[in-house]
Formats: sequence, C-alpha cells, structure tokens
Amino acid sequence: MIKGAYIHIPFCEHICHYCDFNKMFLKGQPVDEYLELLKKEMQLTLAQVPTQALDTIYVGGGTPTSLNEKQLAYLCESIEETLPFNRSSVEYTFEANPGDLSLEKMKVLKEYGVNRISFGVQSFQEKLLKVIGRTHQVSEVYDSISKARKACFDNITIDLMYGLPQQTKEDFKESLDKAFELELPHYSSYSLIVEPKTIFYNLLQKDALHLPTQDTEAEMYEMLMDEMEKHGHHQYEISNFAVSGYESKHNLTYWNNDYYYGFGAGAHGYIAGDRVANHGPLKKYMTPLANNELPRLEVHSVPLNEQMEEEMFLGLRKAQGVSEQVFLERYGREMQEVFHEQIDDMLRRGLVQFHKGFLQLTREGKLLGNEVFQSFIGIG
Repeated sequence: MIKGAYIHIPFCEHICHYCDFNKMFLKGQPVDEYLELLKKEMQLTLAQVPTQALDTIYVGGGTPTSLNEKQLAYLCESIEETLPFNRSSVEYTFEANPGDLSLEKMKVLKEYGVNRISFGVQSFQEKLLKVIGRTHQVSEVYDSISKARKACFDNITIDLMYGLPQQTKEDFKESLDKAFELELPHYSSYSLIVEPKTIFYNLLQKDALHLPTQDTEAEMYEMLMDEMEKHGHHQYEISNFAVSGYESKHNLTYWNNDYYYGFGAGAHGYIAGDRVANHGPLKKYMTPLANNELPRLEVHSVPLNEQMEEEMFLGLRKAQGVSEQVFLERYGREMQEVFHEQIDDMLRRGLVQFHKGFLQLTREGKLLGNEVFQSFIGIG
C-alpha cells in the first residue's frame, strides 16, 4: 500500500549556493501550465496505481510558497480532487522560506487542510545567511512563525545547517539557542554537503570555500544531539528531533522503506517495487504529459537484494533502528543471516547495537553514519 505523496514545485525566487535540488528561477516560467500538467500526472498515476487514503502529503521544492495565492489555491485544489486522504488524519506539509509566506497564503493552505509548515531557516546569523546565498533576514523568521501561529498552525518545524563556511561552534550554539526560544515541536538539522552543480562546488574546486574541519563539524553534531535532548526534543532520526507525537510521518515513510508517490519535475517515488524518477528539465517533464504520457526518466524494478540493502541503510537512520521482525516478515530471511559480516564488524567496532529486537546506531555510529550505511550497499 502506498503511504505518502511527495509533490515537487521547482520554482524559486533565488538560488541558494548549496542547493542541488531540481529548481529554476520563477520569473518567466510557465507556472500555470506546470500546475495543470502536475495535476494530470497525479490523475494518470492514480488511474494506473490507485491506493487507499494516504497518511502523508509533502509539498517541497524549490519553493512551493513562491507561488501566488491563486496558484497555491489551484495546487491545493488539484491535490484534494486527485489524491485520497482524510483531513482529520493526514499529515500535510508545505515547505516555505521565511518572508515568502504571507498571512493570506497561510490562510489558503489552512483552508485546504495543510497542517504542517517547514521553514528553511538554516542559520540565525545574518552574515552566514549571506554566505550561503539566503535572502531572508533573521527578523523574517520570527515574523513568519508568528504569522503561522496566527493562522492556527501549531505543527511547525525549521531546518538548521552546520558545517557552513566561516561558521564557528559558537555560531551554531547561538542558532540552537535562538531556535529553542521559539518553542517549536520539531527541528531538523543537517550538515552542509557540497554537491556538484552548485555554487559552493565551483568555489571548492577553486580552493575558495573555507569549511570547518571534520573534527569541528563532528563537535557541532554532538552539541546538536546534546542540546536537543536537554530541551526535550528526542532524536528519532539522524538529523531530526521532535517533542513526542510531532515526528515527521512523511520522512518516516522514506526511512521505513514504504511506498510513496513522487509527482512533479525531477521527483522520485517508490511504487509497487519500482523506484521511479521523473524528468527534471521543465520541457522534458511537460511534453509527455501534454500527450497523456507519464514523464518518466527512469523506472527501476528493485531486486530483492537491493530491497534488503535499502531496508538497512534507510532504517538505520532512525534512532529506533531496523526491526528484526519486520525484516523477516518482508523478506523471509533473518537480518543477521543476510548481513552477518557487516553487522559483526559494526558490532565489534561499537557502531551498532541490538536493543529490544532492533539493530540501531550507537552514539559513535551516528558520528560515522555514512560509513555504516555504505557498508550495507552493493553486497548482493
């Protein structure tokens, strides 16, 4: 059964220096036509692969809130008309940039059942916002969250980043302190990864990007874990922290290796055993849909050995870890039988542990998470 839907809006009013998501400048783009064809993609997909009521809907980007009020209403109406969900139980998230989401836009979202807002804050230092190419000001963070509360949103989350150019541990501690003052139920925090085709990647190639050392970045991550725990936000995934009951159901869909739709230019989905990816460039995405065809770049039928690998490296991101029982039920084999060499090695090194029927990362394992995940890839 398909649990969730991810919907991609690729338009931005500016491009951040670190972003490698499928995105383009909003100005001059055929936004209305894109939204019409996005609706068609949802209709075509649901006709082929229907499902029961979805648990989660997540609208990301790009910047979904760069759409105007009329476009937002059209998008939300398309979602409501096409996707099966119950307003009373669905987790329905929109990503937003501080300063982009007016009270009027929030009222549109609220009217259509959106109940969770994710703000891309990244830092509470103006100097660092400029360094990473963000255009919002810190004052707009407070203003946007105040407006969201005024519009009766209580499930609000913000993203923070660490390991940024010129960022010190003191900078990151200050951002955490200011984030906690907002008393939000959920926080996400990610280390900077310099990806190809970004401004930061080009600077790195020219030796013009000065990043904190790996040791400093690790110290920032340890500070993050300690401060979140101190402020009552448990770590339920490598980069995510929540008050109990406010964990992101949508992201858990990914980490639980469940099925989900992916709609929009460059979107990915996991449907009935197939990993599917859409064309990213707007024309390549829109042309097939204009001819009533799905805009697929790739459809990969995931063989059993890859499914088991994905179960491990996705599931180990969760604090709870990978369930021995669920693994056995899904794949008909014991986790330790399939991955005994990898598990024994990680146990010996103190990077994983068994706890109440789950294999999970230790604190040391969280610091070396990518190394642990990599060990489970490509063994079949």
